[in-house]
Amino acid sequence: MQSPRPDRIRKLLADLVAFDTVSDRSNLPLIDYIERYLASLGVSSQRIVDETGQKSSLWVTVGPEDKAGLVLSGHTDVVPVAGQDWSHNPFELVERDGRLYGRGTTDMKGFVAVCLAMVPEMLAADLKTPINLAISYDEEIGCVGVRPMLREVARKPVKPLGCFVGEPTQMQVIIGHKGKHGVRATFRGLARHSSIAPDGVNAIEYAAELITEIRRRAALLAADAEQSSLYDVPHSTLLTSIVRGGAALNIVPDHCAVEFECRGIGITESRQVTDAIIAWAKAEIEPRMRQQHPECGIDFEEILDYPALDTAADAPIVTLAKQLAGRNDHAKVAFGTEAGLFVSMADVPSVVVGPGAIAQAHTPDEFVEMSQLEACGDFVARLIAHCAKA
Repeated sequence: MQSPRPDRIRKLLADLVAFDTVSDRSNLPLIDYIERYLASLGVSSQRIVDETGQKSSLWVTVGPEDKAGLVLSGHTDVVPVAGQDWSHNPFELVERDGRLYGRGTTDMKGFVAVCLAMVPEMLAADLKTPINLAISYDEEIGCVGVRPMLREVARKPVKPLGCFVGEPTQMQVIIGHKGKHGVRATFRGLARHSSIAPDGVNAIEYAAELITEIRRRAALLAADAEQSSLYDVPHSTLLTSIVRGGAALNIVPDHCAVEFECRGIGITESRQVTDAIIAWAKAEIEPRMRQQHPECGIDFEEILDYPALDTAADAPIVTLAKQLAGRNDHAKVAFGTEAGLFVSMADVPSVVVGPGAIAQAHTPDEFVEMSQLEACGDFVARLIAHCAKA
């Protein structure tokens, strides 16, 4: 007899994709849907609502609530589709040649759909170790929603044994990823007509000095690459990503905003690198700006921060993840996830393992292969068996 699992996954994924949960929108309709689905199975959940009341995470426990469990973690938000050339409605699931197309199918509603589809099998098993579902919001704009949820988890009487974050890895176990710290530097100059340019303070030209220093330091990081590293890019990276400034060709620019980021291999390296750049700019650039005019200067603002993940290859959570995935290899990736926050905020050992390929994430006609979702279902089925005997 054919298993009903694939059809459950398809149905749930189609329903999840239909919710437009781009990060600037509320995810509450989707959360309502998940709650109704779980309630129909007799499973309760805990909402962790944001300050606006328009976003919510869900914490779900299947099995004994007084024991430490294993967590399956995924986010509900997706990146925008504006400006992308889709061949069909991105919020309607389309299946073609073994691929399921739609926004978020890979990143990462496919994983969430699998977890929800497996709840009936969790309930049918006599779980000795509980399985937790951690469903968050606004991961795409800085892992925002998981943080208040993890503060709740850290206050619980029992701490989870470990966490599997289901970002797309083609079901390969990921033991490490880079952290990220993003900063916006706003240069405040003094506008003057360009015919009397020496009387002004050129914000763009001072910003260019910062950009040059960022590039110099990026080269130093690249020269410090570890040849034995598991990362495709075996060193921390630093770059300028956005520059905005000026008003007109004949006006000395009085403003320029520069956004830059560091993706660091070490747990705290990203912030250390950006902090050093800020200190350099305050010492080397800002005094010269103020010498020209006392109201000129630079304002720095943190715009994004999440820690790196660095789980030991011989950690119990890694061994278990490999057993559940049915493979012995592991890797590290440059993209970030919520896994580092599970470790840093709640002291929960974590790995990343999930269906789909990161190359498909955020793209027009995003897709996940049905075979990947089925492999993820097998992973969760083995987890259920493990928790039933643990």
